[in-house]
Amino acid sequence: MWIDKSLVVTWGKLALRVTKSQFSKLRLFGQCLLLGCALTPFSAIGQVPDFAETLVLAETGNARAQFNLGLMYYIGAGVPEDNVEAVKWYRLAAGQGHAAAQLNFGLMYSNGEGLPQDNEEATRWFRLAADQGDALAQFNLGLHYMSGEGVSQDDAEALRWFRLAADQGHANSQSAIGSIYAFGSGVPIDYVTAYAWFNVAAVFGLEQASNLRSNVEESMTSDQITEAQQLSIDIFERIQGESATVE
Repeated sequence: MWIDKSLVVTWGKLALRVTKSQFSKLRLFGQCLLLGCALTPFSAIGQVPDFAETLVLAETGNARAQFNLGLMYYIGAGVPEDNVEAVKWYRLAAGQGHAAAQLNFGLMYSNGEGLPQDNEEATRWFRLAADQGDALAQFNLGLHYMSGEGVSQDDAEALRWFRLAADQGHANSQSAIGSIYAFGSGVPIDYVTAYAWFNVAAVFGLEQASNLRSNVEESMTSDQITEAQQLSIDIFERIQGESATVE
């Protein structure tokens, strides 16, 4: 699955940062971009899927092709950028239960792109994708519970969804958990747990997590740091074990 947004957790604030220019810097996240029944990631083949072929498949009701078409319209890949058309095709794929399309459709609502901004609708579509196990949708749902956008603010629910995504190796969710424990958002402040999750997020590739870990470390004793390092190993090995079981 190739996601059309970039979501970043920052120290002290859970934030959604979105710019189209970030597409050139994206890496494949999770599954590859799907075209028909073939795996066709843009970054792997150096070209976009054929628009005409994708359109034919999409018009026959192929949800994966509809998702691809929505993505192509959104980023202007092989066709002029058109948020309204992107919404049209995301909506069709999302209505068939395509998790990535549900996520992206929710993001369109969240950002008011191609349709009126609506946090409640965004939350609804994030939840549908999250219930299917989509880690980025779970992360977004956690953000909405944390901020109270489109849903009643609920720190416990935010943490629950972050944990589900974190256990799939989603580094921003792992960092979000670290922030929750570092600041005591709905839980007692726990620098050991915060350090451990920041450490795991850093291992999973989130560069800023190392700085966040260092910030927490300044308030810890040497024994706490040792405990946190062991906890991070335990968390990492559990996530890796669960991943191997799924595969």
